Amino acid sequence: MSKGVLLVNLGSPNSTSVKDVRAYLDEFLMDPRVIDLPYLSRAFLVKGIILRTRPKRSAEAYRKVWTAEGSPLIVHTRHLREKVQQGTDIPVAMAMRYGKPSIASAIESLYKQGVGELLLIPLYPQYAMSTTETISVLTEKIIRKHYKDMSLSELPPFYNNPEYIKVLATSIKEHHKEDEYLLFSYHGVPERHIYKSDITKEHCQLNDICCNTLSPAHQYCYRHQCFALTESIARELQLTPAQYGTSFQSRLGRDPWLQPYTDATLATLPEKGIKRLAVVTPAFVADCLETLEEIAMEGRETYLEHGGTHYNYIPCLNDREDWAKTLLSWIEKWQNK
Repeated sequence: MSKGVLLVNLGSPNSTSVKDVRAYLDEFLMDPRVIDLPYLSRAFLVKGIILRTRPKRSAEAYRKVWTAEGSPLIVHTRHLREKVQQGTDIPVAMAMRYGKPSIASAIESLYKQGVGELLLIPLYPQYAMSTTETISVLTEKIIRKHYKDMSLSELPPFYNNPEYIKVLATSIKEHHKEDEYLLFSYHGVPERHIYKSDITKEHCQLNDICCNTLSPAHQYCYRHQCFALTESIARELQLTPAQYGTSFQSRLGRDPWLQPYTDATLATLPEKGIKRLAVVTPAFVADCLETLEEIAMEGRETYLEHGGTHYNYIPCLNDREDWAKTLLSWIEKWQNK
């Protein structure tokens, strides 16, 4: 039995039709690690409320960013997989947590190629219940049920990996101009997710003190890992505290999510005299609806409407050569263990 690699990202609808978007949102939002409510409450919220109106709006948003090849997220991930595959002689597959290609189909394909040792790479720099954890749990469940002779290893979150930090900083430097304030916009999560992920059950207070105080909780703290990555990149780019900031986007519902919120930040920055802005989205390694439509389009509109004069969206790593080579170096280290 040989070794193999599985790259996993979030996923996209099969098309921009309302029907396909509804099916995708149903699978995504019914995941108990995304909306962590009891089943009946979650079903009432998702099927009884959200899926009545959101699929149409989301379908319109997807149409704005859809490419000739399909969903940007899937296209970028496919191209990345191809580049990684070119650099190694072991099988490399890609999958999406929601939608197609599924994790189950990707594992089946690798198994048929003789893979008995699998390296799972969730394509998220930071740990979160709704990203890395749900991918890990589902992958392990599939293997335990159907492929008992397959061993599983997993690449940990890489927000603090020097190789990743260097690649991300290089990418930002290529697009960022010195006179632009740099905003790091991360995908938000509900505050309760941070508390639930605290393995110490006492450390997290959702403030800068706990995030900057060494603790085992940081291994699973999304907030800490986001702010830590911002600071690492700021040091790499030699930015002063007045030249950058951090915010959180894409909140859903009325419960408190991580703050400050990106939309509110974009509306208030011009009032503070910040008229030239660059925005980067380091919770994502591939451009998708949340980066292209929410930040590159809607974010620009919000910022300019409130007095900003210059808006620069910095793309994700996507299928950059240096990013593919970084993944290959991690795969090689795993192979040589």
